[in-house]
Amino acid sequence: MTRPLPATGRVFDIQRYSLHDGPGIRTTVFLKGCPARCLWCHNPESQSFAPEVLLVETRCASCGTCAAVCAHGAPPPGSALCTACGACVEACPAGARQLAGRETTVDAVMHEVLRDRVFYEESGGGATFSGGEPLAQPGFLADLLAACRAASLHTAVDTCGFASRKHLLALVPLVDLFLFDVKLVDDSRHRAFTGLPVAPILDNLRALAAAHANVWIRVPVVPGHTDAEADVAATAALVASLPGVRKTCLLPYHRTGAPKAGRLGRPYALPGLAPPPPGHLETLAALFRDRGLAVQIGG
Repeated sequence: MTRPLPATGRVFDIQRYSLHDGPGIRTTVFLKGCPARCLWCHNPESQSFAPEVLLVETRCASCGTCAAVCAHGAPPPGSALCTACGACVEACPAGARQLAGRETTVDAVMHEVLRDRVFYEESGGGATFSGGEPLAQPGFLADLLAACRAASLHTAVDTCGFASRKHLLALVPLVDLFLFDVKLVDDSRHRAFTGLPVAPILDNLRALAAAHANVWIRVPVVPGHTDAEADVAATAALVASLPGVRKTCLLPYHRTGAPKAGRLGRPYALPGLAPPPPGHLETLAALFRDRGLAVQIGG
């Protein structure tokens, strides 16, 4: 009898000891590829489905090793000549060149995830699948979640919500917690800031909140883009209408994506933008508390 091939997918990072992607100590698995192009994206290396080379210029010793092993002379990240074969990454003695994205198996991911089982058990943690957009690889994600179920691990999925309704709801029995991003409820600005229409996302959220009893809403608070009181109040009104939502997390904008964009050879869309002040975050949190909703800043 022929043994089935192991399920494979593309991952760009596995982060252990994560404290901000669900309860307890967690391992967050970042799947590559995303339909959104949020201006403030803090993981720009997650957007493309293809592997990409990043260059950390401060580590580069200009030794020429990368050029010697590359048929194209190690072009800069973002060049059409780069095939992301990884030869320059393996050869670089300083670790200045890095590869974002690798094909891997469910078994290989689970080997990493299970290394910290004792910490999950002691803290109430588990495995979180993020991205990118994990639902952009629905079969791989479902197989990973099924493997976690078989290992009795708590599971969380962090999603932007732009996905097949069928694939999303099929995950309900396999997921203990959904982390669902709501950037804005206004369609025109949602399109302008993320590249996606908002209606399919909100429709998916309503369907999920009716089918699953543990959904956390995550709202990125990006100054001048998503932080107007009227916009956040509209999100609070939406949350109040959803039965499965347990709390909302307001996520302050940070500039992690700026240096990453530079390493990919891309311009950053929001240069000079500062994080929101604490007082403004408290004002926005009050819009949820006034409706009797659970809310926290961060997480």
